[in-house]
Amino acid sequence: MSKLGVVARAVSTRTTVQILAGVLVRAEAGRIELAATDMELSLRTTPDAEVEGEGAVVVPGRLLVDIARTLPAGEVTLEHRENEGIVSLTCGSASFRLNTYNAEDFPRLPEIEPTSLFAVEKDALLETIARVSRAASRDESRPVLTGILVRFEGGKLVMAATDSYRLSVKETPLETTASELEAIVPARALAELQRIAAGSDGVQVGVHENQVLFAAGDVWLTTRRIDGQFPNYRQLLPETFEHELTLPRTEVLDVVRRVSVLAQRNTPLRLRFAEGELTITAQTQDVGEARESIPVPFSGEPLEIGFNAEFLRDGFESVEADEVTLRLISALRPGLIRAEDEAFWYLIMPIRLAG
Repeated sequence: MSKLGVVARAVSTRTTVQILAGVLVRAEAGRIELAATDMELSLRTTPDAEVEGEGAVVVPGRLLVDIARTLPAGEVTLEHRENEGIVSLTCGSASFRLNTYNAEDFPRLPEIEPTSLFAVEKDALLETIARVSRAASRDESRPVLTGILVRFEGGKLVMAATDSYRLSVKETPLETTASELEAIVPARALAELQRIAAGSDGVQVGVHENQVLFAAGDVWLTTRRIDGQFPNYRQLLPETFEHELTLPRTEVLDVVRRVSVLAQRNTPLRLRFAEGELTITAQTQDVGEARESIPVPFSGEPLEIGFNAEFLRDGFESVEADEVTLRLISALRPGLIRAEDEAFWYLIMPIRLAG
């Protein structure tokens, strides 16, 4: 029943259309298929089962998952009598009868054509998703920014995400040359792919009409391709900077995390660079303030710049190298967090500081 939990993640929780709250159970050709969709994302799998007869029915998804979690170890039997509109579920001495929906009302899912898929390096794909996904927008009013630009070109994979306040870009070399592909994929779909593919041997990718398809083991994920023009991220990256500092990532990140505790109610973190020193402060009215300094290789006129605490923390956390490069222009121009040997860029817009 673990496969049920995977598929049920595509069950819609916000719709008034009851059929989308269900899991399609289809028995044919001696196998069983489980499927769910919220019309933007669909998940399908074929768990091991002994199948008698053929047919299809839609069972309430969350209810079925809740029941499965409570069942004792052992075989589970599902029996559907079409004329009754009921599914019987038994496991040991436990038995349940669930009302069902008509399978004919379930949305037609995108066709899967295995011949149109190509294999990609799972670790490279999942690592790249993890590095850029935080920067994707959650604002549905700008659909393009809720997606991640995914591009396979020659021997590398490029992903970019932005919510207009920060931009994250990662280029990952591939050991084998993948087919060329470019699509804006919903960030949510790639997050589900991370969960599904983590325990699989490999991942396959393909595009069919307006759908992007991923296969991981015996699970298929299809998601709508977001239409629109993704921002030209190369034009957003400034060509020159006034300051370039090499910083110890862990030490700076620890300070940012500590001081951020006092950056509440959207209060910015203040970073003040002076000769040989960086002082990070946060002050929230009626709450308190925090301040901490660390030595940094800064020289020249002092510079004070403000950043969103969460966004700055995400930037440093997205780097895996021991040292990180921070490039700055001025208090009102974006800063760039880089890992030179990782082909990773994280551009972050500043917050105008009062006073």
